[in-house]
Amino acid sequence: MDARDVVAALRERGETVATAESLTAGLVAVALTDVPGASAVVRGGLVVYATDLKHALAGVDADLLAEHGAVHPEVARQLAEGARTRCGATWGLGLTGVAGPDPQDGVPPGTVHVGLSGRSVSTVQTFTLGGGRHEVRAASAAAALDLLGEHLKISIR
Repeated sequence: MDARDVVAALRERGETVATAESLTAGLVAVALTDVPGASAVVRGGLVVYATDLKHALAGVDADLLAEHGAVHPEVARQLAEGARTRCGATWGLGLTGVAGPDPQDGVPPGTVHVGLSGRSVSTVQTFTLGGGRHEVRAASAAAALDLLGEHLKISIR
C-alpha cells in the first residue's frame, strides 16, 4: 500500500493516524510524513524501542511485558491503542517484532506483530518475514500501511 493512498484516504474521511513503533523505529511515520499534506492527517508517533518505554509512553501493560516480553500480539494491539489515545488520533498503528539478526526473548528474527486500533476496530496481524534487518523493517512498515489501508477500504494494488 502506498503511503500516498493512505494519506489521501484519511484526508477524504477527515480522519487522523498516530503510530507507536518498536522494531521500525519511526519508519511508518516517516513514510506517511514524506507525503505532501500529511500534516492534515498525521497526529504523531512514538518510537518505543526500549521495552520500558512501551509501558511509560504507550501505556502497554507492564505485567504483559514482564510475562510475555515485548514481542507479542497483545503488545502490538496495546501499542496501537496507546498511539491512538495518547496522540488523539482516529487510528493507531503499533508495531513490535524482531528484525534480527539474533532472536529476542526466544522469538526468532522476522517475527512481527502489527496492531491497528480505531473507534470500533482492534486487531493484530502476525507475520513471519524473511531477509535481513533492513528488509524485515521495510516489510513491517509496508504491512502496517496495508493493514490501515484495508480498514480504510482502499483497494490494494
